[in-house]
Amino acid sequence: METETMRATEIARLNDRFRGMCLDVLYTPGIQDGIMDLIGLSVAIENYSKFTDDNDPYGEHDFGSLIYEGKKIFWKIDYYDKELKFWCDPLSQKCRRVLTIMLAEEY
Repeated sequence: METETMRATEIARLNDRFRGMCLDVLYTPGIQDGIMDLIGLSVAIENYSKFTDDNDPYGEHDFGSLIYEGKKIFWKIDYYDKELKFWCDPLSQKCRRVLTIMLAEEY
């Protein structure tokens, strides 16, 4: 039987791996216009490890915030079906993850 902790641990593992793949990334207009080094930002998000009970209450590593080029950045992973129409269980083989990167002020 799958426990919530085991489920969260597996989702976190998949999310950590996904952040390093640079697939399905959405940069908001503020990021596109305001950040000079998008590759460096992507690497910073890939290497992000400052998860706490405050910013990661479910232990899934699906959200983070950091300061980059002097700007507060939020990033969030969402889970969709293959057609990007509906939510999908993050442990499903059919799940398509999308990483959104935005300036905190755009939230």
